Amino acid sequence: MFRIRKEFHFSASHRLEHLPPDHQCARLHGHNYVVVVELSAETLNTDGFVRDYHDLADLKTYIDGQFDHRHLNDVLEVPSTAEHMARHFFDWCRARWPETSAVLVSETPKTWAEYRP
Repeated sequence: MFRIRKEFHFSASHRLEHLPPDHQCARLHGHNYVVVVELSAETLNTDGFVRDYHDLADLKTYIDGQFDHRHLNDVLEVPSTAEHMARHFFDWCRARWPETSAVLVSETPKTWAEYRP
C-alpha cells in the first residue's frame, strides 16, 4: 500500500460547552491546529503518484475560508473536539478524493485525534 500525507495549519477559538463549567475546555480558548490528510492506494497513477499533492490545495482553501481565525462553535454543528473535527475533515476529503484513508487533527504538539474508517 502506498500512502501520502499532507499537513495544513490554522488557528481558531472554541468552547466545549457540554463540559462542566469548571472544566478548562469549557472556557473560551484557542489552538494552533494541525490537520494531516492521508491518502492511500494499492497502485500508483500514470504519473507515479497516489495523488498529486497539488490536488490537495482545495483543502487549504477550505480550511482558510471556513476555519482559520474563526470561532469553531459557530462553524461546526457538533462539539468542536479534535475527534469530531477529524471526522469532519475526513468526510470532506473523501467526498473529493476517494483515496482518503485517514485524517489527524492536533490541538497541541503532544495531542492528536485520528479518524480512520
